[in-house]
Amino acid sequence: MTREAVRTYVAEHEAALLERAERLLSADTSNPPGRTAALADAVESMLAEFGLRTERIVADPAKPNLLATLPGASDRTLLFVGHLDTVPYDASAWTYDPLGERDGDRLYGRGATDMKGPLAAMLTAAAAFAETGTTPPVTLQFLVVSDEEVAGDAGLPAVLESRSLDADWAVIGETTCEAGRHSVTVADKGSVWLTLTAEGTPAHGSRPMLGENAIDRLYDAVETIRERFGTERFDLDPAIGPVVEESVAYYAPAMGTEAARDLFQEPTVNLGTIEGGEKINSVPGSARARLDIRLTAGVETADVLGRIRACVADCEGIAIEDVSWSVGTYEPADSPLVTAVAETAEAVTGERVYRRSATGGGDAKKLRNAGIPTVEFALGTDTVHAVDEYTTVEALRGNALVYASLPFELATRA
Repeated sequence: MTREAVRTYVAEHEAALLERAERLLSADTSNPPGRTAALADAVESMLAEFGLRTERIVADPAKPNLLATLPGASDRTLLFVGHLDTVPYDASAWTYDPLGERDGDRLYGRGATDMKGPLAAMLTAAAAFAETGTTPPVTLQFLVVSDEEVAGDAGLPAVLESRSLDADWAVIGETTCEAGRHSVTVADKGSVWLTLTAEGTPAHGSRPMLGENAIDRLYDAVETIRERFGTERFDLDPAIGPVVEESVAYYAPAMGTEAARDLFQEPTVNLGTIEGGEKINSVPGSARARLDIRLTAGVETADVLGRIRACVADCEGIAIEDVSWSVGTYEPADSPLVTAVAETAEAVTGERVYRRSATGGGDAKKLRNAGIPTVEFALGTDTVHAVDEYTTVEALRGNALVYASLPFELATRA
């Protein structure tokens, strides 16, 4: 059996693909609370039907993870990753059933595009190999995790802690489309999350000149960080250059070329929360703010944090109460994995597939930091987390074709 047999299977079993997607959508796995055990049981049964060996990795019985293996002609391993949980929904705001409803070419439901639809496509790719008797050219693994939407420890972190993974490449089925543009996400951003505190001198609101307003001090400090640090241009590693250029081209239609370039050439600084004061007629004596700062992959987060601390030290009455940070990660735009996914997707869609960075970070970062080259890819719609979230039959079919074809493409590049 060959690649063509697998592709033909996918094309001829569209109804089964849709049934799998509808079965996944019919389970309410909103997170919180993120109870996915019943759906994990159903997915495990699907995998067993294909003859795949399945291992359960459980940190929380309500949120199990599954790892299934389909041996290939090579022990080099391609890992497909999907998650069972979804963000919550308000059914009263939906026009369609949030637990799945078909309307023409659209399949509605919470998780349709993030990411029960792509997961159904992954399961269909597994079925295509198993039911045609095709030995994949590389070993395939299918990791189905819980707790992704809240970045919980019961999901991928528990799997990584168990040391169950030994993959050479990973593809996460997060939808990577926006306004009709397709992409494979090959990078994520680093982050610095700061909690700043300000001390002032309380006074009556009718005589503010006798006090020192902590909120004013705090806001001035935030503006200082924005002006001194937020406009600082990165000295980027040339290796990340092609990814930045593709990212600018991808985001430019939505925000303009200049803003898209600034998004990756400079830090972003967002004032997420600010708290302080007790009543309108008092000068506040203390205040607190939280800042979210993002850095393009390849930038040394620790160095940046050192400069931020120096900047804060120059602001009177301001201190850093807490800080958490992460380092951005990326795959080279011309790596075997990135090239295989992009070219396979372009062949299926007949359209350009951008090799871009995400603007945040998630499970791909965790896998890259564990030493597994990882990208995110799925066709879908830009209704992620939205009311009346939906995917299309075309996107489901396209994903199944890409996932089923990818092992062959990677084998030629391994």
